[in-house]
Amino acid sequence: MFAAVLISYESKTLDKTFTYKIPINLDIKIGMKVKVPFGSKKINGFVLDVTNKYDGNYEVKEIIEVVNKEFYLNKELLELGKYLKEKTLCSLMTAYETMLPKGLKARNQKSDYSSYVKYLVLNSNQNVVKEYIKNNQRYLNQVIILNDLLVKNKILKKDYNISSINTLLKKGIIKEVLEQEYRLNKSKKDICDFKFTVEQEKAFREVKKSFNKPDTFLLYGITGSGKTLVYINLIKEVIKNNKTAIMLVPEISLTAQTSQIFYDHFGNDVAIFHSGLSVGEKYDEYLKIARGEVKVVIGTRSAIFTPIKDIGIIIIDEEHSDNYKQDNNPRYHARDMALWRSKHHNCPLLLGSATPSLESMARALKNVYKLLTMENRIGEAKYPKVEIISMAEEIKKGNRIFSQILLGKIKERLTQKEQVILLLNRRGYSTFITCQNCGYTYKCPHCEISLTYHKSSNNMRCHYCGYTVLKDDVCPSCHQKSLNYLGLGTEKLEQELKNIFKEAKIVRMDADTTANKGMHEKIINDFKDLKYDILLGTQMISKGLDFPNVSLVGVINADTTLNIPDYKSNENTFSLLNQVSGRAGRSKIAGEVILQTFNPDNFTLECVEENNYLKYFNYEMNIRKTLKYPPYVYLASLKVVSKDYDLASKEATKVTGFLRKNLTNKEIVLGPTTATMFKNGDNYRFQITIKYKDEQKLLVVLKELEELYKLNRKVYLEIDLNPSRI
Repeated sequence: MFAAVLISYESKTLDKTFTYKIPINLDIKIGMKVKVPFGSKKINGFVLDVTNKYDGNYEVKEIIEVVNKEFYLNKELLELGKYLKEKTLCSLMTAYETMLPKGLKARNQKSDYSSYVKYLVLNSNQNVVKEYIKNNQRYLNQVIILNDLLVKNKILKKDYNISSINTLLKKGIIKEVLEQEYRLNKSKKDICDFKFTVEQEKAFREVKKSFNKPDTFLLYGITGSGKTLVYINLIKEVIKNNKTAIMLVPEISLTAQTSQIFYDHFGNDVAIFHSGLSVGEKYDEYLKIARGEVKVVIGTRSAIFTPIKDIGIIIIDEEHSDNYKQDNNPRYHARDMALWRSKHHNCPLLLGSATPSLESMARALKNVYKLLTMENRIGEAKYPKVEIISMAEEIKKGNRIFSQILLGKIKERLTQKEQVILLLNRRGYSTFITCQNCGYTYKCPHCEISLTYHKSSNNMRCHYCGYTVLKDDVCPSCHQKSLNYLGLGTEKLEQELKNIFKEAKIVRMDADTTANKGMHEKIINDFKDLKYDILLGTQMISKGLDFPNVSLVGVINADTTLNIPDYKSNENTFSLLNQVSGRAGRSKIAGEVILQTFNPDNFTLECVEENNYLKYFNYEMNIRKTLKYPPYVYLASLKVVSKDYDLASKEATKVTGFLRKNLTNKEIVLGPTTATMFKNGDNYRFQITIKYKDEQKLLVVLKELEELYKLNRKVYLEIDLNPSRI
């Protein structure tokens, strides 16, 4: 027998299978991870086919071993990998590696990340044991061990005296056994039944009607309308039908709170899957899913690739989030993978959001998706009052960070023992440092952008490539002590708050404070348990979180995302501000929102103030139609990347010429221009943008173009279909 093996080289020049002979002693299945000889090396790969025929005329080497007998890519995942390759133009091995946790990737040489617990069991019959106890009463610790084993089948080794254990092991009276232990185990709680609102009931029934159909729904429900309760009850119905469910959330911070809600309802029937887990935890959860030991998978975008079987529903919460699009190769969108699996399993896909993406809402209004709406909050909760404050006027009064109104309302909430959330979508202490004597500005030597100062660690960091340097008090150019700290980040905001509200308990949640494992969950739980009065942070605090005691939300600079040079800046701004506004007033306590801005007359902010998504949608759609942007066309972004500036520029012009020559008049080719992030990690980047309507025709041309650059080691061609930003 022979096997076609895809080897673990991600180079596109080796994006094919190689034939190996299967040794008689190995039981090989399609999808297995195996070790094979390749040249002078021994590397891993995946078996993609098994046959008894071989037509080649050269000697075939043998497979060395199966790397992990428990794990293999099932038929569905093998097909999904091929779809991922076609959709993103990556290599097949890159596709499969993306679908797997680190512990199971082909390149990983370690085969077992399981955690084991040591138990003790009897190795002699009970009469022998009882006789030993009778004759050795003076050895109390040995007697305790044996008496416990006569009552129990097994005992934990770590709970007993090691010297006595070793004596009994040597005499063969007991033996040690290892049992695999899952690192994440959660219990189910008794949850009181709740009554659906009319809107929840209608949404639930509409989706339930499509069980066993690959229908796609868009659930447009305002913040606090109870979308999560609809998700939970749909999953319960699916489980009753002996099916399973996948639920995606956009960020780790949401996974912590969402997974706890689902643990409470489903206990150990839930597996969680996101980048915040350790390698071992991910390994456990993946194998737990593959073994069919869970009914529900919750996680961030990579959870869409988990090997759960018999899927009855797929749910993507906060479907508008750009976090569902991967920025590096392969540049896939989780929604595309979910649509594929929805069709494969003949099950509904439910997209939920208070601020749906324009593309999703446009499809819903054209009946490509089925639209469901929930326009009211649950119970007595009311949508908060939103007020826009002009900071141009406040600065005239000497208020540079906080408006007088926001400060007053924070003080009022603290007096009433209510909680406050403050959003500033920029981390760090100062966003740049410049010398007021000579004008020198600290920049990243690899990316040529300003370094952000982090006071807690006294260093300056590039938030793109990670370059870090310790801050000096002296200007490196003129050697004067004349550094000026400009811009505002969450770290500086935290210090300002502590200076003003000295008695308040304040916690910051951003990429710096949540870098350590488990910090997302800890901060969220501590704030929910009223250990803090004020939560301040970046956009990770803006969506999906439910804090009943929050009555005030303040946005320190509502213009941050408006000023980004991207066609989606208005959409992202509306979504961010509407979502964070929705954190206030989610219970009986009335909520208020203060938006601080230098553009108080901006139409997008006006729509946020009115909580009017459809008004914003219609306004933005008119702009997109006029300028030919999604959803009226699709976009493709090509970046020509090289460490040589002149070479990158020259090749970008050649790529543009190739596209204009080979595409039709229906496609619009723009560029080349310097990319928004022109230099990144010592690489110069030029960008070409294509507006198109027929993806299949474009893919043919892009594949030809990719072939031309496949062997080029000086120039890299980066292709991104439907980028989240350009």
